[in-house]
Amino acid sequence: MPPPAEPHRTVVDGRVREVSVPPLVPPVRRGSLADLPYDNARDAPGAVVFGRKRRDGAWADVTASAFAAEVHSVAKGLIAEGLRPGDRLALMARTTYEWTLLDFAAWAAGLITVPVYPTSSAFQTRWILQDSGATACVVEDTAQARTVSTERRGLPGLAHLWVLDSGAVDQLRRAGAHVPDEAVTARRGLLTPDTLATLIYTSGTTGRPKGCALTHANFLAEVDNAVALLHPVFRSVSEEPASTLLFLPLSHVFGRMVAIGCVRARVRLGHAPSIENDDLPSDLAGFRPTFLLAIPYVLEKVFHTARATAERMGRGSSFDRAARVAERYGHAPAPSFGLRAARALYDRLVYRRIRAALGGRVRYVICGGSPLGARLSEFYAGAGVEVFEGYGLTETTAASTVTPPQRPRTGTVGWPLPGTAVRIADDGEVWLKGGHVFAGYWDSQRGVALPATTEGWFPTGDLGALDDEGYLRITGRKKDVLITSAGKNVAPGPLEDWLRAHPLVSQCVVVGDNRPYVTALIALDHEGLVHWRRMRKKDHIALWELTGDEELLATLQRAVDEANRLVSRAESIRAFRLLTTEFSEAAGHLTPSLKLKRAAVVRDFAREIDALYAGE
Repeated sequence: MPPPAEPHRTVVDGRVREVSVPPLVPPVRRGSLADLPYDNARDAPGAVVFGRKRRDGAWADVTASAFAAEVHSVAKGLIAEGLRPGDRLALMARTTYEWTLLDFAAWAAGLITVPVYPTSSAFQTRWILQDSGATACVVEDTAQARTVSTERRGLPGLAHLWVLDSGAVDQLRRAGAHVPDEAVTARRGLLTPDTLATLIYTSGTTGRPKGCALTHANFLAEVDNAVALLHPVFRSVSEEPASTLLFLPLSHVFGRMVAIGCVRARVRLGHAPSIENDDLPSDLAGFRPTFLLAIPYVLEKVFHTARATAERMGRGSSFDRAARVAERYGHAPAPSFGLRAARALYDRLVYRRIRAALGGRVRYVICGGSPLGARLSEFYAGAGVEVFEGYGLTETTAASTVTPPQRPRTGTVGWPLPGTAVRIADDGEVWLKGGHVFAGYWDSQRGVALPATTEGWFPTGDLGALDDEGYLRITGRKKDVLITSAGKNVAPGPLEDWLRAHPLVSQCVVVGDNRPYVTALIALDHEGLVHWRRMRKKDHIALWELTGDEELLATLQRAVDEANRLVSRAESIRAFRLLTTEFSEAAGHLTPSLKLKRAAVVRDFAREIDALYAGE
């Protein structure tokens, strides 16, 4: 495979301020996402496009022709129930085959889909259904149905509520049995690339979620260029067909983009609705994907679990040596003979177990949501799993930058995705431009998307910098920047990301706004803490008492000292407080996509923060 095209760089005052990469494929001028199942059925009817888990745990293949037939019958059912072109259909469920089926069926019926996180509260659910003007809603189970039903009085426009566990898909099939096939064909014919495909609501870290209006063209520009760029990931380059098991929420643009990309590229796609306990490892072992998409948390957990297992077996030192070899191998542009020999030795002893935890056949991971960190990225590369890091937002249909194949640079989020331009504004804010940038934010009063770009450029609210070769490094969020009482600007993101990668740390919040120096709240990881206590024979000490344990405090202080090496003295963490309570969505400290609600944490832990400055 040839290396990706070099980006065009614009230099101002000796610094790269803008980078762009030309598209690898021309923009789509006609049709929509609704055509993808039908195109697949026509061009490759026997191609396996889905793996669907049966009740006995085995995975059954679904061909392109079978999927198109299902999409068509459900689309007819939606038409039979009275849904009109442009109506909004809300989907509230975990990551399941039925979610993707309904997504494409809704498009075939000319509808606009509105994802709702399955963990959303009644208030959050009502807000999204109300703001989007949803005419119908599909939920997974009776608990979600009750959540919607309790808010029904405030949703006069919601005419339909279907429950997947109660046979919603079969109900729609039966309802549409009398609808002529031509009705779906006519609905599909009304769609153009510029037609609105979905309203995806932002996570709402600082207020009410906003509806991001994404068109069919946005998704097609995104997935077509991603598939073309990441050719080894999405295309079979050997006798082993490409496949992936999706376990991230389809309510999030990242998971949604990859699902659509798999249908576009005819990659076998499986759905894993649960990541609890042994559910995900069992599904990975049964499905055996060749690539995954994940957030850093998943890769961190796999690493820390493997490290803890090795330590329990008395092989912690051996694992650490293997990790160092993998990191050196992953970092080295041309590994020496000795390094290759050491890597081969540890591949049999350690790395194959890491790959086994991911299903055994995974060779690529697309990682996004937050920075993974150079150490883990290099470790996985050395262990035989290439990680493509990316950066993007809901407003940009997921990825705007990605690690270029054969040209990785750890610590960055790569080059612009082909067809994308990145600009660094005077204040350091990252601006993005391209065919994947959304139509605008949904205006519920007018029923249209209001543009949020200036001459095609979207200001992300993120801070970043471009290096001499055009690689982007994200340094924080504008709204999160702390200003100490001495006037020092501090971006908390790099410090928090570094500490969060520690096995004992669940979350970290750096504080210091209008304070003389920077401090941190560290929420301890329950599993990591239990393992640490067991290995040091401190099971008799209650978990809450460990926050004052000198050995534990010393361990975390070393982690803080390492993180402080990333920044200047004025930006470094001077003190920290351990919390045994993990931040959670239920407590209001995390969004459904696990982003921190910084203001809520600072409010709820004001006493602990004040204690950090008690002696100032």
